[in-house]
Amino acid sequence: MAVAEKESNLEAGLLQKDQSDNEECRITLVVLFSTFVAVAGAFCFGCAAGYSSAAHSGITKDLGLSVADYSMFGSIMTFGGMIGAVFSGKVADILGRRGTMWFAQIFCISGWLAIAFAKNSLWLDVGRLSLGYGVGLFSYVIPVYVAEITPKHVRGAFVFANQMMQNCGISLFFIIGNVIHWRTLALIGFLPCALQVVGLFFIPESPRWLGKCGREKECNAALQRLRGRDADISREANAIKDTMDMFGQGPRSRVMDLFQRRYVPSLIIGIGLMLLQQLSGSAGFTYYASSLFESGGFPSSIGSTILAIIMIPKSMMGLILVEKMGRRPLLMASAVGMCLCGLLLSASFWFRSIGILDELTPIFTCVGVLGSITTFAMGMGGLPWIIMSEIFPMNVKVSAGTLVTFANWSVGWIVTYAFNFLLQWNESGTFLIFAGVCAATIAFVYMLVPETKGRTLEDIQSSLSDFLQ
Repeated sequence: MAVAEKESNLEAGLLQKDQSDNEECRITLVVLFSTFVAVAGAFCFGCAAGYSSAAHSGITKDLGLSVADYSMFGSIMTFGGMIGAVFSGKVADILGRRGTMWFAQIFCISGWLAIAFAKNSLWLDVGRLSLGYGVGLFSYVIPVYVAEITPKHVRGAFVFANQMMQNCGISLFFIIGNVIHWRTLALIGFLPCALQVVGLFFIPESPRWLGKCGREKECNAALQRLRGRDADISREANAIKDTMDMFGQGPRSRVMDLFQRRYVPSLIIGIGLMLLQQLSGSAGFTYYASSLFESGGFPSSIGSTILAIIMIPKSMMGLILVEKMGRRPLLMASAVGMCLCGLLLSASFWFRSIGILDELTPIFTCVGVLGSITTFAMGMGGLPWIIMSEIFPMNVKVSAGTLVTFANWSVGWIVTYAFNFLLQWNESGTFLIFAGVCAATIAFVYMLVPETKGRTLEDIQSSLSDFLQ
């Protein structure tokens, strides 16, 4: 009788656990809509990233900008993003994830209007700087918010939607930028900003942020809304509460707190991926795509259109593969593709410099630029942000997110500002350097980056804490 009763209790416990797993894995309309509203900010980011390439010839002609002037205009957005990164974690901790997205839109809307009505390079730079500050906040808060509201088995795909929407914004501006005046294009960039501002009124705050602030009742209410009215949220709510108790509640973390032994693996992984992402030259390829096509002798309007057409399908492929292949394999595959494209571009411009295969340089340039941007968007573009949102515990997520995002934007600013000057120095050598960085990325991911696919945020924190023990 005792054995039978024990087996019955065990069976009941397993059934209850399986039911809880099913409840936690439900994808509700609230989760879908909340993710859509959040990644509308990523669409704004994409529009801003694609704008400098699409508007290059028009702005240069109308306002008479030099190479240095336009390099400043293109790169100052990343400088603004660097400033936004410094405050991103603290703002997201004080205002919440929704409040931070509202706050970021103030700068994005102001930036687009300043560019649309600019009379000289100063107003262009001010508008672009304001845009950069806004998207700098978005680059941290969007992946964190989406990771904190979505079920574990689809978290990677949902956070990757952030990258997909960036690509949608870039594609839109690459296509319409060929036929629309740069001032009108800036006003079009205003529209997704307004859409998100309205949508934010109808989505819940992150339950994990509410739990971190000690607002347990609101945390449970938000979690219930996300998982469905009839869902059993008790196990997930208890896991959140236990994690908060383990790492402490309240906004008390400082940057110096990160330099403890238990956070070393997360810090190396987070900062390492962000630095490698930017040092690969990815932002330069996107910001100055039209210049690259022209430099290689390929028509920029045709190249930009082809790039826009393939950008959305290949980012959707990444959305699908991230939960099938996992983070590590997709990161390495992306880095391999970028490395090969960098080598192709380097060889192409080197052959041209010595007078060999001149007629093939335009084709190689087109393939290399398209291939590099495509493979970047399939993995290296979005996955570092997904992993960043997963590996840091709530008690240091503010400081860690600030440091990691700052590292990304600061190096990105240096690369985007120097990009055109590097090409003037040595085109072949520039692409060879970028290919070398991609090769280093493969080794870094293979040796240090863990697989986080299909694991709860709480499980990931626990495994990383045990790594050094």
